[in-house]
Amino acid sequence: MITIELLTDNESWSDTTQLETICRQGLNAANQKHEGEVAILLTSDEKMRELNQKFRNRDKPTDVLAFPADTAVAPFLGDIAIGYGVASKDAIEGNKSLHDHVAHLAVHGFLHLIGYDHQTESETEIMQNLERSALESIGIPDPYNLSTQS
Repeated sequence: MITIELLTDNESWSDTTQLETICRQGLNAANQKHEGEVAILLTSDEKMRELNQKFRNRDKPTDVLAFPADTAVAPFLGDIAIGYGVASKDAIEGNKSLHDHVAHLAVHGFLHLIGYDHQTESETEIMQNLERSALESIGIPDPYNLSTQS
């Protein structure tokens, strides 16, 4: 089982109780064998830009970043940061609820924490299938099929 600590440093994020619940459900649905803790930061685009610049050398905001923990600090698996502006814009453009999109981003970030990536086409396919399966199990439509969005 995965436990999460949900943190927010930006007032744009509201309804954090429901967001924490849906993130926890998503991470536990995506989890195959890991036990541990994950910290999720709901933050601003400016903070995401700073993190993206510092850790990925990309000077722009992004929707989600994942920072796997060193195995020496187990059971802590790592940190996930989600940016409000990019995430909410993407949710609107994808015709999906922000809650569903945040659950998707949390699952995506979690899969990075446990070693998955999307650098190649085959890695992308594996990761997206895991995301679809986890989200479907908690009642969230396929995030990659725009025709299933509400």
